[in-house]
Amino acid sequence: MKQVDELDQLNRKSFIVTEPHPEKVLQFGEGNFLRAFVDWQFDKMNKLAEWNTGVVIVQPQPGGLVEKLNEQDGLYTVILEGIKDGKAMKEHTVVECVTRGINPYGSDFLEYEALSQKPELRFVVSNTTEAGIAYAPEDQLEDRPQKSFPGKLAAFLYKRFQFFGGDQSKGLVIIPCELIDRNGDALKEIVLKYADQWKLGAEFIAWLEESNTFCNSLVDRIVPGYPKDRIHEIQAELGYKDDLVVVGEQYHLWVIEGPQWLKEELPAHLAGLNVLIVDDMAPYRTRKVRILNGAHTALTPVAYLYGLDTVGQAVEHDIMGNFIQSLIREEIIPTLDSPEAELNVYADDVIERFRNPYVSHYVMSIALNSVSKFKTRNLPSLLQYVAQRKVLPIKIVFSLASLLVFYRGDRNGESIALADEAEVLSTFGELWSQYDGTLAGAKQLTALVLGRQTWWGQDLNQIEGLAEQTAQHVYEITSRGMKETLDSLTGNSVPRA
Repeated sequence: MKQVDELDQLNRKSFIVTEPHPEKVLQFGEGNFLRAFVDWQFDKMNKLAEWNTGVVIVQPQPGGLVEKLNEQDGLYTVILEGIKDGKAMKEHTVVECVTRGINPYGSDFLEYEALSQKPELRFVVSNTTEAGIAYAPEDQLEDRPQKSFPGKLAAFLYKRFQFFGGDQSKGLVIIPCELIDRNGDALKEIVLKYADQWKLGAEFIAWLEESNTFCNSLVDRIVPGYPKDRIHEIQAELGYKDDLVVVGEQYHLWVIEGPQWLKEELPAHLAGLNVLIVDDMAPYRTRKVRILNGAHTALTPVAYLYGLDTVGQAVEHDIMGNFIQSLIREEIIPTLDSPEAELNVYADDVIERFRNPYVSHYVMSIALNSVSKFKTRNLPSLLQYVAQRKVLPIKIVFSLASLLVFYRGDRNGESIALADEAEVLSTFGELWSQYDGTLAGAKQLTALVLGRQTWWGQDLNQIEGLAEQTAQHVYEITSRGMKETLDSLTGNSVPRA
């Protein structure tokens, strides 16, 4: 076997690939996620559905990877690791759909601007981080380029409108992948704001509205990224050098809220991809936030205080695994409006992903800002469960109590590296410093935490029985320890007299 330094660099000379496809996609962002998720799917559509589409990538910030991408002629390797059809699988593919990368911050600006004149251009995709879809009032039409992504897009679309004389057939389908709710609506709103600020005229605004389609989208795939700790081993295995290897999990889901004619232009179904074109993506977003994200947030304080450090350890553990399964199946799924069978299939996928033997997903990496996460991801399930059944969800309430104990900052004498807003940390620090270890003390602490409306959006003490049940769990966990308390809750031990 050749040594790594003897291997050929991946490019179109060293690797036999198809001729570059027509550039129909303009992509803002060259990061790991887009390359392992969107471009991987576009490559599949080219190879399995004869889509014949090339992607030209624009670097959204002055610093980035397009220079390296161009050195490899747009080629890179995606390695997928995880559970597929119940089995641990690892596979790789060379993505060939990227034609070139452009850095608009310098000599590439005219090349970037010229893309607006390409008649075959049809799609815009983006992932410029959640903060990328934001308004920058200092952006001007004459900037080369604008600072913000929406500013760049507004100027680009105006150039296209001018070049093609407002031709309605030259509008674009715009699918942002940034992780904010209704990302397409947010992006369109800012683009229209720039059109007004720059006084681009009623005809352009009408063209924006009528000839372009802004889609909301939901993306779902865990992408750990560049495997720097084992890159030499991977390159030796591949038989070539690739400085842009990206690792992702097997699972993928792309929900696009858009017109049904989009299925014909984006033939994902012909390539066997998990892409859904829907009229309303809200149920899918709710499902993901409540089941996947909600399970992550609920298990984190319980598992960590139990002595388990990764999500995989938690789901494989007899007691913790049953706790998580029960929480999802019995307390979260019943609160959702989608068909139960569909939700259970999604839950199966979630648990399978949690079990991924290739990824060590540390629960402490999920623990950042756990209070606000609980409010967004778990509190809606708790409130809906109470509204429907007039009783409290046992596992979610136990997770809430565990969260309070987690913010004590101690695991069996070991300090916990808490990470949250300063006000949250200082409040918990003060409350726990006053805790005397009694049930009465637990009730006092719990009432003060649940009553903080700025944290929860309401006074949770008003929910019948919640403060009492949460305080009882807080007292039990602090006096008996998490292991004995959870074992007792799940019926795996005899409660101490």
